[in-house]
Amino acid sequence: MINVMRKNQRVLWIVIAFLAIPFVFYFQADVLNFDDQGQNQIGDLYGRPVSPVEFQRNARLFNLARELGMFTLLQDLVAGAQSQEDAYTEFTFNRLILREQAERLGIRPSSQELANVVRELRPFRGDKGFDAAKYNEFTQTQLPAMGFTEGDIQELAGDQLAFARLKEIVSSGVQVAEAESRENYERAYGKLNVSVVRLRSDEVAKDVAISDDDVAKYFEANRATLNTEEKRKVSFVTLGLNEEQKKLEPKQRVEVLQKLADRATELSQALLEQGANFQQVAAKFELPVQTTGDFTKIAPDPLLATNPQLSAAAFRLTQQEPTSDVLQVGDAFYVLHLGGIDAARPLTPEEARPKITETLKTQKQRELLTARATEITTKIREAMTSGAPPEAAVQQAGVPVEKVPPFALADPPAPKPAPDQPPPPPETPDLQSIKGAISELAPGEVSAFTPTQAGGVIAIVEKREQPDPAGYEASKAMFSQRFLRSKSEMAFYEWLRERREEAGVKTATPEEQSAAAAAAAVG
Repeated sequence: MINVMRKNQRVLWIVIAFLAIPFVFYFQADVLNFDDQGQNQIGDLYGRPVSPVEFQRNARLFNLARELGMFTLLQDLVAGAQSQEDAYTEFTFNRLILREQAERLGIRPSSQELANVVRELRPFRGDKGFDAAKYNEFTQTQLPAMGFTEGDIQELAGDQLAFARLKEIVSSGVQVAEAESRENYERAYGKLNVSVVRLRSDEVAKDVAISDDDVAKYFEANRATLNTEEKRKVSFVTLGLNEEQKKLEPKQRVEVLQKLADRATELSQALLEQGANFQQVAAKFELPVQTTGDFTKIAPDPLLATNPQLSAAAFRLTQQEPTSDVLQVGDAFYVLHLGGIDAARPLTPEEARPKITETLKTQKQRELLTARATEITTKIREAMTSGAPPEAAVQQAGVPVEKVPPFALADPPAPKPAPDQPPPPPETPDLQSIKGAISELAPGEVSAFTPTQAGGVIAIVEKREQPDPAGYEASKAMFSQRFLRSKSEMAFYEWLRERREEAGVKTATPEEQSAAAAAAAVG
């Protein structure tokens, strides 16, 4: 294990964080109570608070599962997440709920089952199967940097096995009838003839006018959120492997990394001395200092852009503690020193005007586009209800229409073209949005307005052609299996939704979750 320890008054905290907390969480996660510690909570679960400490550990477990290639587990636990913060939150609450449900049902994987899962994890596989050297390298280098041990890998392996068993139990009663399978095959692979009316945002832009009064009203209503971005500047040193050292065998490379870690720790200790100067201490250790320009959380300095952990760590520094602990990123160690803070401040009305004007323009364009789409949709539907064919109904609405080449909702993958064949025609713009808009429509029906990047579309289903019956007979077994799997997934997510309601899940605000997620990314 590579040890990086900062010897000061926080030694006790470090010991607790890296030794006691993982132990307690592993065996007693359902009975932890953080009220006495006075920490803010991320949310409620089964009538108890979920603290930032618990959230951060689960967020780091999420990152570990990603490094281990446990994508099925992640998919089960974060389905529907729209951002990294969402993913951390969904993973934390769903994982805790499913662990509770597995405990209630007495689902406890055996040691042999855990070992079998670990042996199959992607980072530990070689040409001939499980590679002990890769396993040792990962557990001796990457795991310590993430604050984990081999026991945490086994914990995630146990989660994967327990959750798979829960899915089996939940979906055990799911069945697919022959008629249902055939109907869904026809819906998925039947060719659709669709016409599309496209509306563009730039077509209504000329009708958008933003007055000074509009800007002033928006400024007053949103004054609290109209601020400059905080900017920071940092200096840092790097202790990493050279090109020759990167080619060493795992055991030798670990030895070199440990020496680098020891040297980084010595540097960190020297910086704790009274009146220590970062530049002078770095020069004493013969380490070049790199200095960033001013940067924000959203736009990191190019020197830090490739390592998001460093940018996040820079925003955790304070004037009271301007120097970071030793940070390990991959095969390198970093120490950061705060160079300056340009604190966020409220924007003046004139400074905020460009941002407000752009926001109001976008809002009004969307409103005009939606109103125009509603008017067109109503005219087309009324005309078709009166018996007009789709093309004539669109003409009556006075808008141009585009014939989309016939397509199926689930076209099979196209075969790789031969070298002498011309490339396939480009896909219809916004085809996936169009498919989503008409997936449940019957011939003769008109979709609702569906926004797209350039504006939006209204789709009219003209005809649905039945797929070749022989195709269904040839692929019935495979399709029915896939359809059954989809129904089972839906049953599981519905069951999980009910369990979340039972657990009384209450989460913190997005801002509080984001702050905790940022801490997890650094931790």
